[in-house]
Amino acid sequence: MKDTGTAVHAAVDLRGLDRERAVAVLFEAHHLSLVRLAVLLGADDAEDVVAEAFYQLYRRWRRLRSPEAAATYLRSVVVNLTRMRIRHLQVVRKHAARTDEVPPHVASGEDRAVLRDDQKALVDAVRALPARQREALVLRFWLDLRESEIADAMGISAGSVKVHVSRGMAALSRTLEERR
Repeated sequence: MKDTGTAVHAAVDLRGLDRERAVAVLFEAHHLSLVRLAVLLGADDAEDVVAEAFYQLYRRWRRLRSPEAAATYLRSVVVNLTRMRIRHLQVVRKHAARTDEVPPHVASGEDRAVLRDDQKALVDAVRALPARQREALVLRFWLDLRESEIADAMGISAGSVKVHVSRGMAALSRTLEERR
């Protein structure tokens, strides 16, 4: 699941840049990897999630502890926005089910563009995991983040990260073994 072709951990020198230029540099360096992150976390509207994350970064630029914290902040916002949108969709679908108006799920353009056919079974299995396990696994194995970075992005303790990764791996292993 690791993405080796993007600048997920690219060091971007933001010293001396004003807010507009710094956000533009960050956008250029991290946009694609953040869209992929949102897709892997289950966002139906990954491009919108990432656009909102950059907007929030722009608005809160002066409140960042340092410009170097911007990439971490963006990851956290993408994780949280994706989580909120999935919850919202669950409520909408639950309401629609009560009124017999369940719209079919349609794969987004990002889903089709980002994922190759040989990855779909794994991604389907990851998407079937509970949200926290899915988030922990994607951040750990796709972005290759350390436990402390995952804890920051998810807003939980490092111990909880270990639990979610462990349980997620066990569930993923069971699911993939059953499919064989």
